[in-house]
Amino acid sequence: MRRLRPVATVLGALGLLAGAVAVVTARVDVPRFVVVGPASFAPILLCCTVLGMLLCLAVRRWWIAGASASVLAIAGTVVVPLYVADAAPSAGTPITLMQANVMLGEADPAALVASVRDRGVDILTAQELTPEFVDALDDAGMSDVLPYRFAMPYPGGAGAGIYSRVPVTDGRELDGYLLSSVTARVDLGTGPVRVYAVHPVPPYPTPTPVWAQEMAMLRDELRTAADSPEPVIVGGDFNATHAHARFRALLTDGWSDVGDAVGAGIVPTYPTDKSYPPLVGIDHVLVRGVGATSSTAVDIAGSDHRGLVVELALR
Repeated sequence: MRRLRPVATVLGALGLLAGAVAVVTARVDVPRFVVVGPASFAPILLCCTVLGMLLCLAVRRWWIAGASASVLAIAGTVVVPLYVADAAPSAGTPITLMQANVMLGEADPAALVASVRDRGVDILTAQELTPEFVDALDDAGMSDVLPYRFAMPYPGGAGAGIYSRVPVTDGRELDGYLLSSVTARVDLGTGPVRVYAVHPVPPYPTPTPVWAQEMAMLRDELRTAADSPEPVIVGGDFNATHAHARFRALLTDGWSDVGDAVGAGIVPTYPTDKSYPPLVGIDHVLVRGVGATSSTAVDIAGSDHRGLVVELALR
C-alpha cells in the first residue's frame, strides 16, 4: 500500500484538478475556447475526480479526498437535478417529436423514414439538410409519413427543416445564423404550436465568440417566443451542454429541457461515428407550455449524432 501512495496521490491530485476545471468552466460565461472546450467535457472530468477521490481514500490521502468531495458536491448542484424528474408525467394530447442531425445529408434516408414511421413520430426537427437528402427522404417515403414541411436545405449540409403529419404554416428562417435554423406553426388539434429546428454553430472550429453570439441570439429568440401564449417546442443540435452557461441561460422564462424534466440525466449524443461511445450531450428538445412524458436517445443510421425521441403532452 505504501508503494501505491505516491501514484495514488498524483492521480488524486490530477483528478481534483480536473474536477476544479469542470466546475469553474461550467460556472463562468467567457466566450473563449479555453473555457467552453473543457466545459463540454465536464462529466468526463468529474468522473476523473471520482476515481481520484476513491484512490486517495484507499491510501488515506484525506485532504485530497476531502477536496475532491467538495468539488463533486458543487458540481452536483448542476448534475443531480438532471436525474430527478420535475413532476409526474403531464396529461394532455400526446405528441411524439424526433430530433435528428443528419450529418451533412449523409444519414440513411430510408432508415430515418422507417424510424419515423415505426415510432409514430408526429413532428421531425432536422439539421444539416441538403437538397439531395430532402429528395432522398421523399424517395424513401417521408412524404407519405410526414407529408407537410417547412425546410430550408442548403448545399454542404447547412440546412434545417420541420416535417409534420399535419399542415405547417407561418414558416420562416431565423436571421443571422451561419447554419440554418427555422420555425413554423403546426396545429395538432389543440391550437397552434410554434416549432423550431435550431442549429447554432459549434464553438470549434468556428471561432468561439461566434458560437457565443449565436447562443445569445437564440436566447433572445426564445425570450420573444415566451411572450406569446402559444406552446413552443424547440428541437435542435445546440452544440452546447448543460455545463455551458450559455445553454443554461436558455432555460429561463418558463423553458425546460425535456430530458431534464423527465430525469433522463446526462445523455451523450455526439459523436457516434468513432470507435468510442458518444461523449457529449449537445442535442436537446426544449419546451414551454408543453408537458414532457419521456425522452429516449435513438440511433440515426449514417449520422454522427444520436437522435432524440420525446413524448410530449399538449395541455
